[in-house]
Amino acid sequence: MPTVYASTTAPNPKTSWLMLPTETLEKARCGIKVIQVLLSFVAFILEELVSSCSSCSALYFFEFVSCSAFLFTLLLLILLHTSLNTRVGISCWPKLDFVYTAVIAVLFLLSSIIFTSSNSDTPLERSAVVFGFLASLMFVLDLVLLVKSTGFPFQRREESSNGGAAAEPETAKLNTPAN
Repeated sequence: MPTVYASTTAPNPKTSWLMLPTETLEKARCGIKVIQVLLSFVAFILEELVSSCSSCSALYFFEFVSCSAFLFTLLLLILLHTSLNTRVGISCWPKLDFVYTAVIAVLFLLSSIIFTSSNSDTPLERSAVVFGFLASLMFVLDLVLLVKSTGFPFQRREESSNGGAAAEPETAKLNTPAN
């Protein structure tokens, strides 16, 4: 009975739908993004369990930020972790990731501070705030790792066409003088 595949046949890793690490997301940052999703989700769920509020606007702001952070970080994780990032037509993933992470870190920290100052001090509210601060910390840590691994994404990098070597001046004359 003949075999269909030869012993040299190997799977093509480029056809896999799940890639780790990718050009835009290494293993450590992927783990941090998973933790961000989990902490944002727990903060959102705990906030949803609060039955009464003394200052509902702070609660609603915290709800908006935690839910947005959960959904958009999950979307970003899926896009960066699968082959979908090549199909959506975005070429500046490091810049997008940096801006998104910085904005969510600031908003999560701000909403946690506001919710801390104006809640009723119930155990659910305190727990939601703790998870909000932990999520903020993870977003800041993600920013630090992003800058440390790839550099500041908005910094212009000058590269020459010959790989960085200085061009030598030409010594040969192009035209010979006419007699």
